[in-house]
Amino acid sequence: MTYEYEHQLKEKGYQLICGIDEAGRGPLAGPVFAAAVILPEGLEDLGINDSKKLSEKKRDLLFEQIKEKAVAYSIASASEKEIDEINILNATFLAMKRAVERLSVKPEIALVDGNRKPGTGIEELTIVKGDAKSISIAAASILAKVSRDRYLTELDRQYPQYQFAKHKGYPTKLHYEMIKQYGVSPVHRLSFLKNLNEK
Repeated sequence: MTYEYEHQLKEKGYQLICGIDEAGRGPLAGPVFAAAVILPEGLEDLGINDSKKLSEKKRDLLFEQIKEKAVAYSIASASEKEIDEINILNATFLAMKRAVERLSVKPEIALVDGNRKPGTGIEELTIVKGDAKSISIAAASILAKVSRDRYLTELDRQYPQYQFAKHKGYPTKLHYEMIKQYGVSPVHRLSFLKNLNEK
C-alpha cells in the first residue's frame, strides 16, 4: 500500500489530505461507522491495507498504531434510527461528515472510498475500491471496521440472545435464526428487515 494518490495531490499543492471510509453499510443491526484520518509520511512498513484483507488480530494492532501515529484521526457513526429515517447512503454520508468535522486538524481535501461524494464541506476526490489503492483510505477503513466490531461486541453484552459478537450484525444464517426466535431488538435496522420481509 503506497502514498501514490497522496503524492499526486501534494504535487498539486495540497498538504493536509485525509482518507475517509465506512464500515457497516450491509448489516441488519447497529450503526454505520466512518473514520477520517490524516497520515504522516512513512507508514508503508506497518502493513496497512484494506481492512477486509487483514486478520482481526492485525486490524487491532494497526488500529492502535494508526491512532498513535496519525496527524489527526476521528471516528463517528450514524445510528440505526438515523439509517431508518434517511436511508443507509445518507446515513453513511452523515457519519463521514461527522468524522471530518471532528478532526483536530482541518484537511484541505479528502480521499473517499467509492464513487459518491459525501459532501463533507471540503474538497473531495472519490476513488473506487479506494481502500485497496490509497493508504489513507485503507487506514480509515481499519479505524472504522475495528470501532464498529468493538461496538457490536458491546451490544452483544446488552442483547446476548442475538450473538452480535459472532456475526457483527451482518445478514448471516445465524442472525436470521436469532431474529426469527427472539424478534426485532431496539438496535435492528427496521428498514432493512422490512425490505427483506417484502422479498
